[in-house]
Amino acid sequence: MIPTAADDPWNAAAYAANARFVSDHGRAVLELLDPRPGERILDLGCGDGALTAAIAEAGAEALGADGSPDMVAATRARGIPAEVVDGHELPYAAEFDAVFSNAALHWMTRPDAVIAGVARALRPGGRFVAEQGGQGNVAAIRTALIAALSEAGIETDLTEIWSFPSPDEQAARLEAAGFVVERCELIPRPTPVAAGLAVWTDTLAVPVLALAPEGMRAKVRDRAVALASPALVDGRGRATADYLRLRFRARLAG
Repeated sequence: MIPTAADDPWNAAAYAANARFVSDHGRAVLELLDPRPGERILDLGCGDGALTAAIAEAGAEALGADGSPDMVAATRARGIPAEVVDGHELPYAAEFDAVFSNAALHWMTRPDAVIAGVARALRPGGRFVAEQGGQGNVAAIRTALIAALSEAGIETDLTEIWSFPSPDEQAARLEAAGFVVERCELIPRPTPVAAGLAVWTDTLAVPVLALAPEGMRAKVRDRAVALASPALVDGRGRATADYLRLRFRARLAG
């Protein structure tokens, strides 16, 4: 379901201030995409458009798509066309040479529907290049959040929030949708979080915190940070998020 501006959980300004490392790390995925002049490329889960703009700068015709109205507004503010779209229900048909996605697919918890929509959106021979959280991604943070929510009386395994597939799982899904998988691998990437785990949680785990009543969210966050800190914060107080990314490149047969 696409949120309205009133209930959009994402905040583009906070994302830009506290999570720029997400798009910075996405530059390697952009190289794998290799956008070319004249191509039409969809950035699925474009966020605030930092990488969509880079696609356009390469000479491609870029379109951003995101479920967050605030993120779409931030992308448009860069002068990049963007649409509010549910990734599970992509409305496009054979109109893109490539679909790109960075740090977004793991928020789409019906991956078969997403991949089928990408296949429909691509022209024959089009490519799908993406990076997302993979199996084991943010394992310590996720475990801490599950425990903190449980202590607050909220039982969840967070599968309704995050989807972190293994390479074999993702490759099988892609092949079932008609893709030839050229590359699909897990990449360990421990990521320093200069702002700390509390800010990371407030910025990048907003839908998780939203499972708790508003008055309990700060308590849940602080408890999760306390539980995760022994694994993720060093003796100088420096936090590192335990990222494990799944990166793939696939081409639509035909």
